[in-house]
Amino acid sequence: MTPKLTVVRSGALTTVQDAGRRGHAHLGVPRSGALDAPAMRLANRLLGNAPDAAVLETTLTGCAVRPDRAVTVVVGGAPCPVTVDGRPVPWGAPVRVPAGAVLDAGGVTAGVRSYVAVAGGVAAEPVLGSRSTDLLSGLGPSPLRDGDVLRVGDSGREPALPGVAPWPAPPAELTLPVRLGPRADWFTPAALRTLTSATYRVSPHSNRIGLRTEGPPLERASTGELPSEGMVLGAVQVPPDGRPVVFLHDHPTTGGYPVIGVVAESALAAAAQAVVGTPVRFVPG
Repeated sequence: MTPKLTVVRSGALTTVQDAGRRGHAHLGVPRSGALDAPAMRLANRLLGNAPDAAVLETTLTGCAVRPDRAVTVVVGGAPCPVTVDGRPVPWGAPVRVPAGAVLDAGGVTAGVRSYVAVAGGVAAEPVLGSRSTDLLSGLGPSPLRDGDVLRVGDSGREPALPGVAPWPAPPAELTLPVRLGPRADWFTPAALRTLTSATYRVSPHSNRIGLRTEGPPLERASTGELPSEGMVLGAVQVPPDGRPVVFLHDHPTTGGYPVIGVVAESALAAAAQAVVGTPVRFVPG
């Protein structure tokens, strides 16, 4: 039998995430998936899992789980204290957790999202080809609650211990390369200069749907209204308050506010780890 994990402490927001469900935007279903995909892949690699094996994505306060059989785990992404039955164990490296012991990934010391990966992956029921929790559409597993039980997949083999790897630090300043369009012409020339010269900051209203910013508003040249049109990952949408919003993995697939530009997907992992108040600069890319 494969192990099961009982959620002892679910934390502020812990979800199951993998590489997401691509190719369903025409059905109104966003990609979802791990916001810091490189962290997910690295944690899985250290365990000998497939790169897109499902993991737990925690937010700020971490989570705690108890396996009913011995398992090997990696806690990576945002740095945090990690303990097994109260004893400190390494962060960012494989750790064996005995049956009945409590693995606790504590509150982050930097960044926003930690990832708890287990050898064999989290075996939640897939929906449209993915095990990811989608907070916008409600597809996939519900956000974890205390007492939930998660199945673990067959690991096949135990990884060699210990394993080490370099983990990128959360950003002290977030630099986002942006390509203007498709609705850049809806903004004044001054607004386009402001976008790529001003310093914004990460808003406390940011979430898995979008990274919201605080800073100088962008003035529109057109005061009309757009019909809803397709939205892509990394789209920089400008709502009526004029502050840019960068769409992340749970973003809506359509929207009626103009998109001034699109951020390269490769930069979004850093956005996932940018804490409230982090300076944000949009640069031509």
